Amino acid sequence: MEPTGQEYRTIVENAPNLIWRAGVDAKCDYFNKTWLSFTGHSMEQEQGDGWASGVYPDDLDRCVQTYLENFHRRTPFEMEYRLRRADGEWRWINDRGVPFYSEQGEFAGYIGSCVDVTDKVEGYLYKEMAQKDSLTGVLSRQYLMGQLQRSLEQALRQHSPLTVAMLDIDSFKHINDRYGHLTGDSALRLFTGVLQRQIRESDLLGRFGGDEFVIVFRYATIDAAKAVIERIVGTLRQVALKTDADDIVLTMSAGLSDLADGHTVEQLLQAADRRMYQEKLGKQPTPAPEE
Repeated sequence: MEPTGQEYRTIVENAPNLIWRAGVDAKCDYFNKTWLSFTGHSMEQEQGDGWASGVYPDDLDRCVQTYLENFHRRTPFEMEYRLRRADGEWRWINDRGVPFYSEQGEFAGYIGSCVDVTDKVEGYLYKEMAQKDSLTGVLSRQYLMGQLQRSLEQALRQHSPLTVAMLDIDSFKHINDRYGHLTGDSALRLFTGVLQRQIRESDLLGRFGGDEFVIVFRYATIDAAKAVIERIVGTLRQVALKTDADDIVLTMSAGLSDLADGHTVEQLLQAADRRMYQEKLGKQPTPAPEE
């Protein structure tokens, strides 16, 4: 038996999802009991644009823009934003809105359904924090090592090339000592920005520690990787970190290894590290002979 209008209203009022409705003027004119219980507000407080007062300030512009752009196009949308719960806690909300029409086929407004996805979002954020270096945004050492192990196993199974590069910034300690650690942090971010723009999406970039970084060139020969390293060196010459005192041009040392150096992560990293160190030694000025 088809539910009556009152039965539909009862279902909507008591649905587990937070439900809202807006008219043809894009102003909200209805919120179900679940929404009002969640926010702790009355219908009068939420109607019109009142609901926006409960949206986290940093999310509000994006939230309203997404809503209005889709409203004018009359297209469905989905977005996530933080909404203040009645106890004052900010909760992540997944909001899906769709246009609805009268029986005559005329546009009548929008209806939306929201669910609390805080646990899912926070779980993703914690995962991101574990995978990425907090300063530079590249892969953390722990996550990089796991990905390198998997890439190595895949290369061995498929008999495909794999190249590892170990890189570090020349005279990084001097930058920290002379200009301060905040400038050193800026140098690291500038450096990783250059690296990220030069490597492919399939490659991996991670911070190994301090100013040392590792690139894993998947499906790339050592000659192909050398070409990328040369481009990185050239790009670094063209950019500079500006400080109040000087413009700092970064240089780097790099060492490469491939499957000819070994079939374990440790062997590849050790070979690349050794060659990087040899390159760095070659840049040291030769001491003047004693008279």
